[in-house]
Amino acid sequence: WHLSEGMPEAMAKAGKVYKYDVSLPLASYYELVEAVREKMAGMADVHVVGWGHIGDGNLHLNISVPEYDDAKYLSVLEPFVYEFVRDHKGSVSAEHGLGLMKAGKIRYSKSEESVAMMRKIKAVFDPKGILNPYKMLPPVEVEV
Repeated sequence: WHLSEGMPEAMAKAGKVYKYDVSLPLASYYELVEAVREKMAGMADVHVVGWGHIGDGNLHLNISVPEYDDAKYLSVLEPFVYEFVRDHKGSVSAEHGLGLMKAGKIRYSKSEESVAMMRKIKAVFDPKGILNPYKMLPPVEVEV
């Protein structure tokens, strides 16, 4: 655990970090790291690292860059990362849940029917919608 918990700190020392918490089948588990490295090849001071839990397919993908520059880096990463996960039958959210930033990305790995069922289940346990609003499911109007 010491190594796993130290990775985010080490990556932060290398620069600013774009983070993804996805799950993938074992057969393609590390391919995403290699694909992102290839996609970002030629960009100075970019480091792509992946680690996680092989037992459940959870992959922490971290990309350190000199400075946050969404036009330069995020535009290369997204939607590429989410499409890769979808195409390899993974999930865009794993250990840490969707959160505010990824709520609209769920449709890359879950069908509309699945999202609708999730809404119904959430409504049973949270009929007033006060528990973690928009952190589990996207608002109805959000598109991919």
